[in-house]
Amino acid sequence: MSLRINDIAPNFTAQTTQGVIDFHEWIGDKWAVLFSHPKDFTPVCTTELGYMAKIEPEFTRRNAKLIGLSVDPVTSHSKWVGDIEETQGATVRYPMIGDTDLKVAKLYNMLPAEEPGSSDGRTAATNQTVRTVFVIGPDKKIKLMLTYPMTTGRNFDEILRVLDSMQMTAKHKVATPVNWKQGEDVIIAGDLTGGASDVCAASPVSAGSASHHASHQRCDQVALAHSRVAYVVTLHQNPSTAHVLRHRHHQYIVPRRHTSPLFRSGRWQFGYRAGSISSR
Repeated sequence: MSLRINDIAPNFTAQTTQGVIDFHEWIGDKWAVLFSHPKDFTPVCTTELGYMAKIEPEFTRRNAKLIGLSVDPVTSHSKWVGDIEETQGATVRYPMIGDTDLKVAKLYNMLPAEEPGSSDGRTAATNQTVRTVFVIGPDKKIKLMLTYPMTTGRNFDEILRVLDSMQMTAKHKVATPVNWKQGEDVIIAGDLTGGASDVCAASPVSAGSASHHASHQRCDQVALAHSRVAYVVTLHQNPSTAHVLRHRHHQYIVPRRHTSPLFRSGRWQFGYRAGSISSR
């Protein structure tokens, strides 16, 4: 079947190195990274599984779970885990799916639906398209798909970077620019259609003035919709009860109740800590 971003990730029941799982139940309320491999003991995949084992705590810290897949049986996976530990110096603690009937590979469009047979007699070359990374959200929707050639090792630091972006943009109406990393400037999306109640816009006002407080009381969420353009903004410190976002001649007032915590932008931490904002 054809899969696209924001499609519901197909559910399945499968045998893994940690027992039988129902995929959606296994995900639960977390994010999930499903990454597939064409064959056990292949050298490139061995380095990938080892590296993922080393950085798994970074995914756990981001409320994300890891699960691998290969078309070989679970008994082979268990032997591979020992080889990974010996050669890569890392213990694989996440589950690995044994997709011997090719069901999951076909379900996720990594192999043609009409592909005959099972894993018996198949080689890494015949499974070379089973090299995809899927990131799935707590809503069970596919958020990202990346397919790599068999001869090129995957960059899993990039998966962490993208996960940071997707988790933040899922909560706030922002986007991240090219090569963005956590803690850098973001883009506040201007293409909003919620009307005036979604926007806090004012001509320049002084902190503490009556119009200042009236503006921030009318603001229901962090949003910039002065025009259908995305603005890159810098957050400036304001000693009063609201933060101020400035872009050219426009000032956007965001009350404290909507900024605890949000994101880092420019030189300041966007969000109150102990009643104040602190420089990066």
